[in-house]
Amino acid sequence: MSKPLPVIMENSIQIAWDYLERTGNLGDPEVASKVLLESVEAMVRRCEHRVLMLSNTAISDYKRLCADCSLELVT
Repeated sequence: MSKPLPVIMENSIQIAWDYLERTGNLGDPEVASKVLLESVEAMVRRCEHRVLMLSNTAISDYKRLCADCSLELVT
């Protein structure tokens, strides 16, 4: 039996958060939480329920956003 959807989402976001924090890539916590939640929620709506897929995609989305923000600051 699979875990309830809220637990899957919470675990995915926590894995992504812990990774970003440990690697020193976690910036503004408010922005990070919003991006991670939106990323996981979008994938869950597309029927993705694998925790590691959700967390890895959320990490990639957050890193992409941070890279885009850095480019805007430099330009």
